[in-house]
Amino acid sequence: MPTLDSLHLYPVKSMYRLSPASAEVQPWGLAGDRRWMLVDADGVALTQRDEPSIGRFRPSPSADGASLTLTGPDGAAHTLPVPTLAGGAEEASVEVWGTRFSAATAAKDTCAWLAERLPAKLGEVRLVHLDRPGTSRPIDPKYAGPDETVSMADGYPLLVTTTASLAELNARIAEDHPGDARKGAALPMERFRPNLVVAGTEPWEEDGWRRIRVGALEFRVVKPCGRCVVTTTDQETGERRGPEPLRALARHHKFGQKLVFGQNLIPVRPTPEAEVLGTLTVGDEVEVLERVEAPLPDRR
Repeated sequence: MPTLDSLHLYPVKSMYRLSPASAEVQPWGLAGDRRWMLVDADGVALTQRDEPSIGRFRPSPSADGASLTLTGPDGAAHTLPVPTLAGGAEEASVEVWGTRFSAATAAKDTCAWLAERLPAKLGEVRLVHLDRPGTSRPIDPKYAGPDETVSMADGYPLLVTTTASLAELNARIAEDHPGDARKGAALPMERFRPNLVVAGTEPWEEDGWRRIRVGALEFRVVKPCGRCVVTTTDQETGERRGPEPLRALARHHKFGQKLVFGQNLIPVRPTPEAEVLGTLTVGDEVEVLERVEAPLPDRR
């Protein structure tokens, strides 16, 4: 039986991860996952696609959820209260992948602290908080119902990957670079920034899942995850590290024009009013409830 090997959440979009032993699941994702993000002067999300060093900032929410501490690459820490629109925080119109929605803006001293530690080329940078995830940002209606929403993640509440697929991908990377240990080095799962990592499957088995159960919770498997330059970024140093894994995915796991690794999930909500669906714990059993005949990747 496959099992949940690890859990990861990212309090601030594109910043460093947290890897708890258990996590509460809400309809829009893991509790606390991607509820914050950096935006530019126009309110558009700033991510590691724009500046890889964003990944070196480490966020730490307080136990009571009332504040967030950021630790910069220089080791300096800054703690700020969680801004809310109901509490009088400035409202910002922000954007992720063309979708505009409202968020609460952190105080100016936080923006100044960030500006001191981010490249000047980014211009004005603000930190914003999504305090109404149940109503603010709908999921693409091609894949979700009208009342299903997402946090500040790219498009879907959760992302699942498997250790077997990573092992297979790393094997292909090594084969593509014979005699070059540096270019053929195995990549860690952190490059792919998943929420759920599952062990005990066959390589690429997740491409054929339609519905799964993890522990007591069910999820719809709605869409493969197309990959970008973020996967070439060392999540510890914030540096780009060459063409892998994108080169290997283009050669060995390409769906149409998409370089694919992992699958996007939407939690199954038992009632429209439910806002806490349950808890996932590392070691939970993973059961495939429904499969599809997945399209074969382009293996040119």
